[in-house]
Amino acid sequence: MYLTRLSLTNFRIFSRLELDFPRRVILFHGANAQGKTSVLEAVAFLALFTSFSASTDRQLLNFNLPESDPIKVGRIIGEFVRGGRKNTLEVRLIQEPNGGNDSTRFRKEALLNGVNRRFSELYGQFNAVSFLPQMAKIFEGGPVDRRRYLDEILCQIEPGYSKHLLKYTQAMTRRNALLKRLGEVGGPPDQLDFWDGMLAEHGAYLVRGRIGILGQLEDNARQTHQKLTQGREVFRLEYQPSFDPTQPLLGQIALPGVQHLAEAGKIEAKDIETGFADELRKHRKEDIRRGSTSVGPHRDEIRFLANQVDLGNYGSRGQMRTALLSLKFAEVELMKQRSGEWPVLLLDEVMAELDPIRRGALLGLLDKVEQAFVTTTDLEMFEPDFLAQHKVWKVEQGVVSKEGQT
Repeated sequence: MYLTRLSLTNFRIFSRLELDFPRRVILFHGANAQGKTSVLEAVAFLALFTSFSASTDRQLLNFNLPESDPIKVGRIIGEFVRGGRKNTLEVRLIQEPNGGNDSTRFRKEALLNGVNRRFSELYGQFNAVSFLPQMAKIFEGGPVDRRRYLDEILCQIEPGYSKHLLKYTQAMTRRNALLKRLGEVGGPPDQLDFWDGMLAEHGAYLVRGRIGILGQLEDNARQTHQKLTQGREVFRLEYQPSFDPTQPLLGQIALPGVQHLAEAGKIEAKDIETGFADELRKHRKEDIRRGSTSVGPHRDEIRFLANQVDLGNYGSRGQMRTALLSLKFAEVELMKQRSGEWPVLLLDEVMAELDPIRRGALLGLLDKVEQAFVTTTDLEMFEPDFLAQHKVWKVEQGVVSKEGQT
C-alpha cells in the first residue's frame, strides 16, 4: 500500500498543498514549526480519522481563516494504491453556524472514491503506522492511553471493530446515566437489562479482538526487542482485563501474558457475552451506588515488561524507547499479516531519540515497507548513502520543495 498524492486545503499551517509521492522513502527536512509533522498528521488522519497530536479535531483547521467566514472547511484528500487498485479518500473538516446565535458546531465527513461513507466503514481502507517520541505515553500515561493504543490498531485491521467500539461507548453512556438516576431516585434495577445486553454484546467483541491481537503483538515485538537489546532483555505484554472471560467459564485463576491469552483465545464470543452479562448483573448494586459501570473492557489494563520490570513504573528512557520501537515494528508486521499489505510508515523526529544500533534497526525497517515518510531537523543523523538513495524534501513556512529546487 502506498500513497500517490496528498492534497490539503486549510489544514494546519497549509492553506493549500499538493504533493505527488514516489513509492519509497521521503525525508522531510526543515526547522521546527514549518509544517513537517502536519504532513504526517494529515496522512495518519486518513487511517484513523483523528489527530495524533491535537486535543480536538477543530484545531486542525487553518488558523488564518477569516473570522468573518460563516463556514470554514478543511480538506484532506489522499490518493493511494491498495492491492493494485487506485482509490481516493477525502476527509472534510467543517465548522459552521449552530442555530441563530453566534455559536458554531464542528463536524467531519468522509468520501471513498467520491461516495459518502460512514467512518466505521472506512477503517482499514488505508493503513498507517505512526512513530512519534511522545507516544511513550502508552507506558507512562493512564490505562486509557494503552486501551486507545490497542483500539487504534484494531480499528485498522479488524473488520467491524470500530462499530462495536462506538456502540459499546454509547451503551455505557446510557447505562451510566440510568445508574445515576436509580441511585438518586430509585426504581427497579431490571431497567438495566436492555443496556446490560447491549454492553455484553458489543463488549464481547472488544474483549475478543484484544485477546486476538495481544498475543501476535507480543510475539512480533519480542523478536525485535531481543535483537535491539542483543538478547539481554525479554519483552512481554501483560493483559489485565476488567472482565476476565477465563474465570467464570473455565473456573481458573487468570494467567499472565501469553498463557492467559492462549486460554482466553479458546473461548467463543457468545460465551464471553454470556459471562460478561452475568458479571454486570453481579455488580448492579455496586454500580448503582457508584453511578458508573465498574466492569468491562473500558476498564482493561495492559502492562509492558522487560525482564519482568514494569516499564511504566520503573523503566528507563532507553528501555521505553526500545520497547516503543519494538512495538512499532510489531504493528507493521501485524498489519501486513492481517491485510496482506504493508502500511505506510510515518516517523516523526525519532532518530534523535535513538542510539546508533537502534537507528540502524529502524532504517532497516524502511527497506521492508512500500512507503515511509520521515521528518528531521538534522540531516547529519542520516548516513550519506541513505540520503543519496532516497528523496529529500525541504519544508519551510508551509512550502514543500525538493532539495536543490529554488
